[in-house]
Amino acid sequence: MTLQDEQRQTLAGPDRQPVLTYLRGTRDGHPWADLAEVVGPDPVPAILAGMSGWAVSGSVELGEELLGHGARVMRHAHGMRRELVTDPPPAAWAAAEPPAGLRLVPCDRPARDLFPAWRAAFSAGHPDHFPGGDTEALETQLVPLLSGDMLGPVLPCSALVVDAEDRVVAGVVVTDRDGLPWITTVFRLPGAGRAGLGSVLLRRMLADATARGLAAIGLAVSDANPARQLYEKLGFRVTETSLTVVVP
Repeated sequence: MTLQDEQRQTLAGPDRQPVLTYLRGTRDGHPWADLAEVVGPDPVPAILAGMSGWAVSGSVELGEELLGHGARVMRHAHGMRRELVTDPPPAAWAAAEPPAGLRLVPCDRPARDLFPAWRAAFSAGHPDHFPGGDTEALETQLVPLLSGDMLGPVLPCSALVVDAEDRVVAGVVVTDRDGLPWITTVFRLPGAGRAGLGSVLLRRMLADATARGLAAIGLAVSDANPARQLYEKLGFRVTETSLTVVVP
């Protein structure tokens, strides 16, 4: 059973003793127990009994226990955080600009306008590739992300890059995830002339977020994603490692 408290939900065992707390969401079409924390006796029996088909994101130890009972890996990721008050970004980042022919615009466009570049950025073989079809990817991933239904409302420091024909070629989307500004996606259309757009977007966004008074920004990066090196260069530091698994 689940019991609702102010922000987090609680999974209780057969004796009604709490064993796990989490934030409720939806991920890849699955009900999602995000930021799961063990708070009592072994939660695995209660998870197996009450969360069949759920995605559960928590510690590596919890994920490995569930894998031992037939769960499958959805994502192995590192949580990272960039402090903005105690370690503000260089002033020059506020002037970061994309190459000639491209321009920065607010992230206020419908999901269908972002979709071609976003989908191409995470093509087959990328650790964050969504394996479903295009329609499913748009409707279950990008639409709920931009509407705020997946990881909270989109924040004004988010930004897009468009080309001379006003087509979106790159973007960074930051949401309010349970009170912490969170980079939910950074993407760019592959191709000549667009290398380095991720770095431009992130530097500009971090400067804007600082100017807006945000204290810190977090993100999660897949273990196999080389973008982690860029995040580290921009001042992000690993704070935790987690496994997201799908309960059998």
